[in-house]
Amino acid sequence: MLETSMFSEIGLNHYLVLSALLFTIGMAGILLRRNLIVVLMSIELMLNAVNISFVAFSKYNMNSEGQVMVFFVMTIAAAEAAVGLAIIVSIFKRFKEVNIRFFEHLKG
Repeated sequence: MLETSMFSEIGLNHYLVLSALLFTIGMAGILLRRNLIVVLMSIELMLNAVNISFVAFSKYNMNSEGQVMVFFVMTIAAAEAAVGLAIIVSIFKRFKEVNIRFFEHLKG
């Protein structure tokens, strides 16, 4: 039978490992995928990984500065998602596909 005290305490290292794992998955999504929607979701995943780090350090240091930063990051993420989706919709209307290589054609 497993000892329950082994699983009862989650420390700062656990949050940082989770954050690093999510950030790595997001970075892999940006580097390996060509679909703009997947790239946008990967950016959101990376921002959420940073938010986990901010909250973990905030809890560890017993202050609320990290939680305030998360509020601002979430606001920026919402604006980024709105602008990104607007760009994706305009690319889809013009080219009937959402692929990164169509950004080259937006110059003219």
